[in-house]
Amino acid sequence: MISKWWHHILRWPGRILTGLASGLLALVILFEEWGWEPLQRLLARIGRWPGLRWVEGWVRSLPPWAAVAVFALPTVLLLPVKLLALGAMGRGHVVLGMVIIVLAKLVGTAVVARLFTLTQPALMRLRWFAAFYAGWTRAKHAVLERARATWAWRVARVLRRQWAKSWRRRTRG
Repeated sequence: MISKWWHHILRWPGRILTGLASGLLALVILFEEWGWEPLQRLLARIGRWPGLRWVEGWVRSLPPWAAVAVFALPTVLLLPVKLLALGAMGRGHVVLGMVIIVLAKLVGTAVVARLFTLTQPALMRLRWFAAFYAGWTRAKHAVLERARATWAWRVARVLRRQWAKSWRRRTRG
């Protein structure tokens, strides 16, 4: 009897951590699902500008390990920006710090999304990356399948479609 009680108590931290990890994974997947593609398409349009075409061609031609380095570069470059934002928040400029973090996340995601599109063929030639990507894709689809079945997801999709329709009407007319 006592051992079952202790077993139950000792499982709580694991359940809490699993719940937090699942929530964070769901947020990452939600952001990827609704932010990755539009941001990538925006940067693809910018990449067609005459001065940037050669950069995209160069990135596409990179060998696998150079593609890894270029793919990781935005993370390394945005770290000081995020630290600066945390410093601003520590000095009482919370709104400024949050705005910097959100902008850094948007810009970083857009750049990473575009770089992934450009470097994916080279990255997939690395066995470890291809295995990681396959695992990530399976986990993402499992989480999305569960999330898409929820009431909250369906409501969010309806609201998103209505917002997009309204946005298109305003920007066209």
